[in-house]
Amino acid sequence: MSYHNPVLLHESVNALAIKKDGIYVDLTFGGGGHSREILNQLGVNGKLVAFDQDADALQNKIDDERFVLIAENFRFISRYLRFYGIKKVDGILADLGVSSHQFDEASRGFSTRFDGELDMRMNQKSKISAKHIINKYPEEKLSEILFLYGELRNAKSIAKTIVEERQKEKIDTSFQLKKVLEKYLPKAKEHKILAQIYQAFRIEVNEELEALKELLIQTPNLLNENGRLSIISYHSLEDRLVKRFISTGLFTGELEKDIFGNTNEPLKKVGKLIVPSFAEIKQNNRARSAKLRIATLKK
Repeated sequence: MSYHNPVLLHESVNALAIKKDGIYVDLTFGGGGHSREILNQLGVNGKLVAFDQDADALQNKIDDERFVLIAENFRFISRYLRFYGIKKVDGILADLGVSSHQFDEASRGFSTRFDGELDMRMNQKSKISAKHIINKYPEEKLSEILFLYGELRNAKSIAKTIVEERQKEKIDTSFQLKKVLEKYLPKAKEHKILAQIYQAFRIEVNEELEALKELLIQTPNLLNENGRLSIISYHSLEDRLVKRFISTGLFTGELEKDIFGNTNEPLKKVGKLIVPSFAEIKQNNRARSAKLRIATLKK
């Protein structure tokens, strides 16, 4: 598929243990690869609801009476399922991160390869772009974003340089940002460091970690007994949240125990962590950092 090559396609869909007449949710529709595979495994009475906040993805809508595509952020999953009269589902799948299409469209500003405007909005209706953050946020806030979301040790220095340079000239494009920060980009590590910087701004623009937390909190109440949660993450910040919520039902702090020493985490993991095969990574380099975690309701 030219729009997006789905990662861990069969592994993530098989993780749902699809029932022919079940109700499933694809939270990250994109090019529709995962959705098509789910529909292939559903019977005539099955149903699939998909979400995608990117208007470009809506062009890939599947013509199937069992399928509904909702043009919204998955953080609103419960609200929109209720609108369609759905209280419980048999499986939820999410392929987090940026689609191939978003990376490959220079005008979207997600890629370090093109001299596009620093946009990075997954939802083009959103008011705040990466350009706004880079040119308007105070130095302290920029430093915090780069440290927390980009995991950059020299976040303070990078933020200071951005603020100094934007006073001389507004930083609008990818190549402008690269030039401003060139002293932090040694040739051997240029791509890695730029990727961390872009990741930091992208997460802030799209409130990605907040949206993921909101989603995870809702999943236990949405899953039927034996329902499955199948989530693919691409960087440690996402994966930590997913792993910790599956194991504890929390994002911070420790599990509380009752007087008998029992805990009340809502989910339990299914199987082990799954990563792409060497063959898949060779075919699709963007799969290299993918991690699939599977969970079900704790009985």
